[in-house]
Amino acid sequence: MIALGRPPARGKRSSAATKRKSHQLERRRAELRERRAGFFARPIEYIPCRQFLRKGAEALASNPPADAATPLDRDESARAGGAALSPYLASLYQKRLLTRDEEQFYFRRMNWLKFRAATARGRLDAKRASLRQIEEVEGWLAEAETVKSIIITSNLRLVVSIAKKFVDASNSFDDLVSDGNVALMRAVEKFNFALGNRFSTYATYAIQRHFFRMSHRGRQQRNRFVASDEALKDRAAEPDATEYCSAEQIGVLKELFSGFLADLEPRERQIVVARFGFDGKRPRTFRELGSSMGVCKERIRQIQTRALDKLRGMAAEARLAQTVGDWL
Repeated sequence: MIALGRPPARGKRSSAATKRKSHQLERRRAELRERRAGFFARPIEYIPCRQFLRKGAEALASNPPADAATPLDRDESARAGGAALSPYLASLYQKRLLTRDEEQFYFRRMNWLKFRAATARGRLDAKRASLRQIEEVEGWLAEAETVKSIIITSNLRLVVSIAKKFVDASNSFDDLVSDGNVALMRAVEKFNFALGNRFSTYATYAIQRHFFRMSHRGRQQRNRFVASDEALKDRAAEPDATEYCSAEQIGVLKELFSGFLADLEPRERQIVVARFGFDGKRPRTFRELGSSMGVCKERIRQIQTRALDKLRGMAAEARLAQTVGDWL
């Protein structure tokens, strides 16, 4: 006799495995869709540069100068005197500053990686980009962040030196350093390395502007409370401790700039003076100058661009950035 029993459960097991695989596949698809959405929504900001469009751009952005080295730690012999500083400040002075060539390389490398990532992402289909393609672009962006951290680390001492001059009743040193570091990070993102200027000069102005705004808000807040207290209305105004250059230094700058203007062509000098209000009047627009000089506003803009390029060259030749940096 043939024993009758239950039919084999292979079919049911096969069906359950198929469902599990189907669920796993659908979950992976959902994860990839979410990954795509975040990937294409992520902003990629960089400073455009004509070099990036030329042949050999990748090699130029990938070959560091001979003296470039990371990490930026100094030798032990260069750490003397750090014992009197707080641990944070001591750690800053254990990092060396970037040379001009290193600085140019790291800024070029950071912006090239972002340019490459933005260009590659622009060629992808937002609905069909593969995980491999996404990870490749995200790898370039991650490397750009690493390069950015190198630049920031080597310039943190600049924030400390500026913050010391802004400490007052409303702004503690620690708060200023913290906010100044944020301003420094923004400056790294906005700095146009292709102009050939040192980053410290650009960052100094950016951080100072940020601190000036903080000080102004602090004074407004103090005045708001003082106005409601009759006993404090006659209090002497606090001296403004935000001067950075002495009268003699300001005089040197004025004399230098007057010499720069004198070396421009008459029309260039006229436009620069009028556009930036150096004659004591309000700055004039391109349209206003075009009407008064009988040319179109685009021609005024071209002449201004040419004049500013000349002024930058004069400032570089006179080492103005280095002079101001030494004063600050």
